[in-house]
Amino acid sequence: MNLTLNGEAIITKTSNLAALLEEQGYGEAKVATAVNGALAPASFRGETQLKDGDAIEVVAPMQGG
Repeated sequence: MNLTLNGEAIITKTSNLAALLEEQGYGEAKVATAVNGALAPASFRGETQLKDGDAIEVVAPMQGG
């Protein structure tokens, strides 16, 4: 399946967001995720099915003042 991850085209065989994050090296990282612009909460990543052409954004929280 063809996806866009943080603006980069990727090809994957994974079918859900949790598996994609694991495959891409995010594993247990504390990140925020969105699929096609809609927030994808961590508790629903295993249930969030991906489709060909989806755009996924993964953002790590930043600290600062």
